[in-house]
Amino acid sequence: MKQNSFSILEYRSIYYKSYDIYAKDFAGNLVVPKKVFDSLKQFVLKNDEQTLFLKPSYKNGLGEMLQANSYVGVIQTKDGTTIEILPKVRNLDEQSSKNILIKMLKTLKNSPFKNFDMAHLKSSKMPLLEIFITMFLDELTKLIQKGIKSDYITKEENLKFLKGKIKINEQIKQNYIHKERFFVQFQEFLSNRVENKLIKTTLDFLYKKSKANKNQQRIREFLFVFDEIQKSHNIKSDFSKVKLNRQMKDYEQVLLWCRTFLLENSFSPYKGNDIAFALLFDMNLLFESYVGHYLKKKGLNVSLQDKGKYLVEEPNKFALKPDIVINEEEQLIADTKWKIIKDEKDISQQDMYQLYAYGTKYTDCKKLYLIYPYDNNDLNLRYLYQKEETNRLVLNVLFFDLSKDEPSFHRQNVETTRYKLFEKLNMSCES
Repeated sequence: MKQNSFSILEYRSIYYKSYDIYAKDFAGNLVVPKKVFDSLKQFVLKNDEQTLFLKPSYKNGLGEMLQANSYVGVIQTKDGTTIEILPKVRNLDEQSSKNILIKMLKTLKNSPFKNFDMAHLKSSKMPLLEIFITMFLDELTKLIQKGIKSDYITKEENLKFLKGKIKINEQIKQNYIHKERFFVQFQEFLSNRVENKLIKTTLDFLYKKSKANKNQQRIREFLFVFDEIQKSHNIKSDFSKVKLNRQMKDYEQVLLWCRTFLLENSFSPYKGNDIAFALLFDMNLLFESYVGHYLKKKGLNVSLQDKGKYLVEEPNKFALKPDIVINEEEQLIADTKWKIIKDEKDISQQDMYQLYAYGTKYTDCKKLYLIYPYDNNDLNLRYLYQKEETNRLVLNVLFFDLSKDEPSFHRQNVETTRYKLFEKLNMSCES
């Protein structure tokens, strides 16, 4: 594998030197050639209105820098340089952070990641992009073992014999002189259906992206299987024609991967063509999904991104969508924030106002939670929005520890919430 694949953690930076090198500095920042930096910079500038995947900055002695900014995933430049951005989780190295990212991706709804066997990652040093490609090829292996589907495909050809039905207008136009020919429309039972075209297109696309010999070999083998199938010439149009009925259920996961690779900006939309490939995920959404999945696994009645309440009721305006609503003996509302909290002052006023709006509009709710990633602090933060016993509204700040094999809420913090439900969630965790 060519050594042009690199990893950095969130909040680390990328910069260039006057001479073209790839290197990591003592702080974990990545040094790249200027042409690679310029490609990334143009990518950032063209997406400034939407979001800053990499935040421009300047540091004396180092010059221009691009700081990873709460988006994780893979960026590949046109010269083949692949940079993966991994979540920063306390005390963990890049390989462990990569494992956590995959775990978080597995909880995303309507994504292709859920079937991946985490055991594959135990000793894997593969770059993130190669892991994604491996996931896709594993799903495709299952599909091919069950058999790829065929369908009746409508074809139009100018033949020497009559087949199907004659297209009168084309017959007059094409065969005015050649009376012995027939311009006909007919159907054949072929595997050249739109779903298989998208798979063939994905294989061809990934063959150019992959740098791993094993993945390249597997792709070549699959391209041989799909040899008689054409590539898609209008990817978006072909995706709109996909039929995922009961007969095509086996294609669902593979086509989710095809959509992920061929329409790679579906998770975090971006503009521009300065890079060859990007697959980026908002850590705020990943953290919300992961915590919500954890609570569901504990058997709680959890609703994510709940809808139906408005800040203004007449007319309905400014929809409220709390990250997590738990409906048990009492209704609980929680918002997750992917932000390191070192001190009470790090909690934003906006977050406090947002939770207050949820608590006042969800009238059955008396307990609110702000959930942050745990980062070696033992803060015990609890607030009373309203202290009257008849109209009591409490906000607790919780810290979710992702660094363990089994994630959990930080015990010291949970015990101060005085709420038995969250204490019960952590019965198995260590003190």
